[in-house]
Amino acid sequence: MAYELYYWPGIQGRGEFVRLALEQAGADYVDVARVQGVSALTRGLRDGSLVRPPFAPPYLKDGGTIVAQTAAILLYLGRRLALAPRDEAGEIWTHQIQLTLSDIVNEAHDTHHPIGVGLYYEDQKPEALRRAQEFRRERIPKYFGWLERVLGDNPAPGGWMVGEGVTYADLSAFQVVEGLRYAFPNGAAAALKAAPKLSALAEAVRALPNIAAYLASERRIAFNRDGIFRYYPELDEPAGG
Repeated sequence: MAYELYYWPGIQGRGEFVRLALEQAGADYVDVARVQGVSALTRGLRDGSLVRPPFAPPYLKDGGTIVAQTAAILLYLGRRLALAPRDEAGEIWTHQIQLTLSDIVNEAHDTHHPIGVGLYYEDQKPEALRRAQEFRRERIPKYFGWLERVLGDNPAPGGWMVGEGVTYADLSAFQVVEGLRYAFPNGAAAALKAAPKLSALAEAVRALPNIAAYLASERRIAFNRDGIFRYYPELDEPAGG
C-alpha cells in the first residue's frame, strides 16, 4: 500500500523534508492534495474522522497509522525506508539532528513573520528587518557551525552525519541549505564559507541518483514566496554588510 502524504500542493514547506525521504528511498507514495485537491487535505482535519487528529499538515497515512509533525514522520519512516540507523542510539541521534534542523526552519520562517503568522509580511516589515539581520549574522552561522561539528565528529567514512550511509538527517540538512541559499543568498554563502563539510554534504545529497532525478522532475516544486523560505532582497544584506 502506498504511503499517503498530506501537505499543501503549491509549496515545498515542511512537507518537502518528507518528500525527500520518500523519493530517496524510492517509496511508493501519493502526494494527496496534488492529486485530489486541497479539499482532500483539509477534510480530515475538519470533519472529525481522524482519531488523534493532526494539528496541521504535513501528516502521513500508512494504512491505518497516521503520523503528523515532520520530525515524527521522519522518525517513523527512518527504519522503514532504511534512512536511519537500526540501533537505538543512532536512531535517536538522527532524530535529535532532525529536531535541531526543525528549529532553524522555524527561525527562518519567523524572519518574515516575526510578529504573527496571521499578518502579512508587509504589516511587520520593520520587525522582519531586525529579525532577519540577527538571523543572518548570528543564527545561520551558529547552526551551520553545529552541523559542521556533527559531520566532523562522525568517525565513519562517507561524509554523512550518522554512520556510513545517508540518513534522513542528511536529506533535511540539504533542504535547509537549499532553502537558505534561496531566501538569504548572501547570508547563506557567507556562513557556508566556514562550513566546508556541510557544503560538501549538500552537493553529495544533490548527486544521489534518486534525489537528482527528483530535483529535475516536475514533482519538485520551486521555492516561492508562499513557503517557509522566502526571498525578500531587503532581508538579505550584501556579503560583508
